[in-house]
Amino acid sequence: MHSVCNSSSINALKSSSDNNRNRKSENPNRRKSKSDFSPRSSIMSPAKATALSEPKIVIGDHGYVLEDVPHLTDYILDLPTYPNPLQDNPAYAVVKQYFVDMDDTVAQQIVVHVNSPRGTHFRRAGPRQKVYFKPDDVHACIVTCGGLCPGLNTVIREIVGSLHDMYGVTRIEGIEGGYRGFYSRNTITLTPKVANGIHKRGGTIIGTSRGGYDNKKIVNSIEDRGINQVYIIGGDGTQKGASAIYEEVRRRGLKVAVVGIPKTIDNDIPVIDKSFGFDTAVEEAQRAINAAHVEAESNENCIGLVKLMGRNSGFIAMYATLASRDVDCCLIPESPFYLEGPGGLFEYIEKRIKENGHMVIVVAEGAGQDLVAESLRTNSNMDASGNKVLDDVGWWLSQKIKSHFKKQTEMEINLKYIDPTYMIRAVPSNASDNVYSTLLAQSAVHGAMAGYTGFTVGPVHGRECYIPFSRITEKQNKVVITDRMWARMLSSTNQPSFLSTRDIIESILEEAPATQLLDDQVGGNDVVNKKTIVC
Repeated sequence: MHSVCNSSSINALKSSSDNNRNRKSENPNRRKSKSDFSPRSSIMSPAKATALSEPKIVIGDHGYVLEDVPHLTDYILDLPTYPNPLQDNPAYAVVKQYFVDMDDTVAQQIVVHVNSPRGTHFRRAGPRQKVYFKPDDVHACIVTCGGLCPGLNTVIREIVGSLHDMYGVTRIEGIEGGYRGFYSRNTITLTPKVANGIHKRGGTIIGTSRGGYDNKKIVNSIEDRGINQVYIIGGDGTQKGASAIYEEVRRRGLKVAVVGIPKTIDNDIPVIDKSFGFDTAVEEAQRAINAAHVEAESNENCIGLVKLMGRNSGFIAMYATLASRDVDCCLIPESPFYLEGPGGLFEYIEKRIKENGHMVIVVAEGAGQDLVAESLRTNSNMDASGNKVLDDVGWWLSQKIKSHFKKQTEMEINLKYIDPTYMIRAVPSNASDNVYSTLLAQSAVHGAMAGYTGFTVGPVHGRECYIPFSRITEKQNKVVITDRMWARMLSSTNQPSFLSTRDIIESILEEAPATQLLDDQVGGNDVVNKKTIVC
């Protein structure tokens, strides 16, 4: 995803960077170095710690911008460091380079123009030469929040295994039942023996829930129990809660690393390449689509209708459609559609059935919600996580199609409606997601042991990175309906886009801020007038 730097934000970033450089050195051109994370002199007051809890931005030459993540030494001074136990781990004896260089960063944007600035970078994940926790002193906990997702147990297993086998940590607990488990439920002692084999099961062995978030109670529990590493697995709402937990921990001056691992089956988390569980969801969706196709082919004038997950983003529906090649129409939240009239869905259904004798439709759960709400006159209720409760677009659409062809045409149709929603998210992760979840978990542990905090972990162009919470929670990743991938999907189904010229223009305008014309200075270097600045 693109993040936009406007004039004021670039000036603010530049000012923040200049202040940081002035505090560290009289040389304004000094680059951030390994020594910038060295221990300092004492614990800061809570007020000062809160004041310093701002984005850590480093501006370099040629438009280089590093969006760094917090470190314990930002607010706790004189923290001792210890040699990383990995250097004595026989498994790593064959590795040419044990540790990630402190200056390694990963570019968010890899497609650039010849005169483009270097743009936004994130700190590369991986083990560091020095750690800020003695293994014997670590008391870690893991919590899973929100809905289920393939790979949750794999992440839990690999966090436990990485802490225990790589770093020698023995005190690891699972918080039962989501955020409320910090103050109202028991904990589960997690060991490699307990976690062995759980990646072959769906769900989460420590339980999950929506809601129950109480920041002060949670941090009180963390402080009272002596927990100093918190691993929080969940979606955008969960990550917002994790960010607030980090802020409260920092305000109190606690030596607690707060780490987020982004989870959503919908793949709607920005910045990162994809979320764990997504590959499995697409693979499982194929089973439902295949069943719908078999039903549709085997019955006269039959429509197989499949509803897939996708509250605000239609990635599962789009990728499952592309992978299947048996789908005739894919409807997602990002692309409006209409039922009646020329170019509408009913007209297209009639055309396809006359041509092929059958049809398969895939609809994401968040698609057409405005049409459903208008038709059913429903209220906008919220669930415990603050999400709008969606109407069942699959059932509604099936009824609308049946009614239309019964009343408006002489064509008699059969319709088979399949809703595999909870079957998809409750299955174990596939091989691809197992590997991915392993990398996420290991990167999270390496970051916490190295003293980083207030971050989430994820791949950016195939490289694991530490990303500030603010970047993960600022917006949702959505299918761009003016992008090539959506065009590929349309070409595979041969469906109409259902978009008016106005819809297309509005979609383009929504994406337009990602390439914005600016006259500004970045890091003290003049940017050529009217050049596109992409962060």
